[in-house]
Amino acid sequence: MTEVAPLAERLRPQALEDILGQEDLLGPEGPLHPAARASPHSLILWGPPGTGKTTLGILLARSWNAELVSLSAVQAGVREVRQAAEAAETRLPQRTVLFLDEIHRFSRAQQDVLLPWVEKGVLVLIGATTENPAFALNGALLSRTRVVILRPLPEEALERLIDRALTDELFHPPARPPLTLDADARAILLRASDHDARRLFNYLEVAAHVARSLGRETVGRDLLGRVLGEAFRKADKSGDWYYDLLSAMHKSLRGSSPDATLYWVVRLFDAGVDPRVVARRLLRAASEDVGLADPAALGFTLHAWETYERLGEPEGLLALVEAAVYLAAAEKSNSVYLAHLRAAREIRHDTSREVPLHLRNAPTDLARSLGHGAGYRYPHDEPEGYAPGVVYMPAGLEHRRYYNAGSRGFEKRLKERLERLRELDRRGSSAAEGSPEGGD
Repeated sequence: MTEVAPLAERLRPQALEDILGQEDLLGPEGPLHPAARASPHSLILWGPPGTGKTTLGILLARSWNAELVSLSAVQAGVREVRQAAEAAETRLPQRTVLFLDEIHRFSRAQQDVLLPWVEKGVLVLIGATTENPAFALNGALLSRTRVVILRPLPEEALERLIDRALTDELFHPPARPPLTLDADARAILLRASDHDARRLFNYLEVAAHVARSLGRETVGRDLLGRVLGEAFRKADKSGDWYYDLLSAMHKSLRGSSPDATLYWVVRLFDAGVDPRVVARRLLRAASEDVGLADPAALGFTLHAWETYERLGEPEGLLALVEAAVYLAAAEKSNSVYLAHLRAAREIRHDTSREVPLHLRNAPTDLARSLGHGAGYRYPHDEPEGYAPGVVYMPAGLEHRRYYNAGSRGFEKRLKERLERLRELDRRGSSAAEGSPEGGD
């Protein structure tokens, strides 16, 4: 490997045994244990950036003594795939591995082109993706491949990768003093790499060149800080990281953990996610998870969003953080959410039931002559502001109940009131004939 190649390329493992951080994958109990990887078979390698997908694909092809054709779905298309397949046919019985990086970039139609070649065994496909294959790939393609998950690299693996990098000629050039990395800089580098080996090597390489240009023999905290600048954490808006962060925030809030909720909210802000996305998720949680246990939560969250819109960043972010902590600490009830699901499910599968006559609008003589509004009892004219025994549901659903009030927070008071009203219904209280239509 020439010195022109990036450090990450120069230090790419040359044997499967040299891959770090994926021992659960390649070890005796892993999905790619030695026996499982002994013969060529199509794979989808799914994992975050910098976890070794390309390296693993190259080394598997090498271990199978196969011809390797490497393409990127960012640049290649159907024509290149067909060319690779036609060339592979001329090499049979030698196997050809098509390594297709960023395979999720292929459209569904482009993915379909791969099917016959993979089906016939002309091509052994190894696709690499950072996106969830269940969403990004055709079911037909998934049925012909095996999905293998690569995990983010643990800190121990990154430590060993730093040690490998420090043996490179970049740090030990001939006839010059070696370049070292102090403990503070190492800790910063580990944190900034965010479990991504390629990112780690890139930062380290730039820092080494800057140190050499300044005549330094040590890469320290100050120099590395200048190199790193703003190191953004992972939160690809079109990928799983983004939705996983949002999911973690919502579940922490639902679980009444203000600290965890705060952590995930700040992680989202730190990654550059639009705060309005967070605000929308908080608003949903206010109605879905807090609900009527704390009716003020919905308004509180709306005011927080409005405050953010008025103040902007960074001041307005605090209002959203305040709303997130409030919602996490608030009493919770999903009774209204469940009631909505029950009603929607019934209506979706039911017929269009008639509105009872006494509930119908009666704006004209004709409507009244047809019985619209007849017998309607105006609750405000009834004792306790309630007309016992009046049925408001359509025929056939008179006793259907969707909403079951919870017993936490404000909803406890609602529960007590509803039980009182149902007791009046059970007594069969006879109410006076209602006043004339008091509004419909």
